[in-house]
Amino acid sequence: MTDKTSCCAPSAGRPSNHAAAAPGTVGDTRGMVLLGGGEFLMGTEDAQAYAEDGEGPVRAVRLDPFWISRSAVSNREFADFVSATGYRTEAERWGWSFVFAGLLPDDFPPTRGVAATPWWRQVEGADWQHPEGSHSDLFDRQDHPVVHVSWADAQAYCAWAGLRLPTEAEWEYAARGGLSGCAFPWGDELQPGGEHLMNVWQGAFPQRNDCADGWLGTCSVTEFPPNGFGLHNTTGNVWEWCADWFHPTFHTRDRRTNPRGPRRGTHRTARGGSYLCHESYCRRYRVSARQGLTPDTTTGNAGFRCARTP
Repeated sequence: MTDKTSCCAPSAGRPSNHAAAAPGTVGDTRGMVLLGGGEFLMGTEDAQAYAEDGEGPVRAVRLDPFWISRSAVSNREFADFVSATGYRTEAERWGWSFVFAGLLPDDFPPTRGVAATPWWRQVEGADWQHPEGSHSDLFDRQDHPVVHVSWADAQAYCAWAGLRLPTEAEWEYAARGGLSGCAFPWGDELQPGGEHLMNVWQGAFPQRNDCADGWLGTCSVTEFPPNGFGLHNTTGNVWEWCADWFHPTFHTRDRRTNPRGPRRGTHRTARGGSYLCHESYCRRYRVSARQGLTPDTTTGNAGFRCARTP
């Protein structure tokens, strides 16, 4: 993985062999929106996009109708799943996860960092219930997106809920909110009229976040106005797992109707950027941006939303 990718979220590189939880509900679509599908232009040829991510070329893609969640899965919703199944996440099983150093107390004991991106720290006891380690909790974050969940954890939740992860093409179609060729869910201007419309880094990364958008870490899954399809936070806040394997060039030969990505790979695709994205080093807070993470990866800035076939 390139340094640009690891600055967004480091891959964990640990073995994964996690059994799925037993199914629970049968695809309840409350909190979801039914999108009619059709043809849209996927990708970008923006000169400021990262060539190694494979955002381009722009291509016409056709999708069948599908349901997708209006927001990312929240801590409250994930807690319901855990309560019903007794499920333990990858981070809980392994006893640690990656935490952004800027969210740790000044007197936090030294921990191992990621060599190329030292702001990522391996914190013992960090998991979805303890986002910054054992000293932290979810007291005022029940409506924030669940984080420190791997691709397998997201899959397990979806299976229990009778849902699934969106494909990468479905995710981008939904994230665009009906707009074509725009960088963001609302248009091309990052802060139209000076208004902050998503949760990303404000200031000099990684030393200072002035929180001009109101947030240091995650925010509520419905904090900012929805896009044209009624979806919240499709850019910023947390990266969102998709169903597809990641490949930087496969889309140039993938089918153009309901594309599914390559049949196998080493990394899964994540979309949307997070509260750590900043134009000085990572412009991956755009609707066309993508990155690949090993499926076992768990970090404090990655979650997911669900989809369903009608």
